[in-house]
Amino acid sequence: MDDEPLSEWAERRDAKIGQLRAVPIYSGEGPRGSHLRPDAPRAIERWNGHVWEAHGFAENLAEAKRILFPDSQVTAAPGLTVNPLGPGKGKHRKPPAPR
Repeated sequence: MDDEPLSEWAERRDAKIGQLRAVPIYSGEGPRGSHLRPDAPRAIERWNGHVWEAHGFAENLAEAKRILFPDSQVTAAPGLTVNPLGPGKGKHRKPPAPR
């Protein structure tokens, strides 16, 4: 049988320690997808290797994303957008060929 060595499993499990997740906080039934209630507050939880524990609080989805992904905040200069597609509104536009 091709069982994984315990040391490899423990190393993979320990790599997840400290991982954060955002859980929407609201009462009632219904879907709990983050995109369905972006204004709902979020509990930020941290994985300690055995259980998710409370780590923080976010007022909404945007704030939770800033906490979860601090390095992905890229600010673009206003008015400097690049359109990689050709001109027009046709749905079959292709990017211009490299020259």
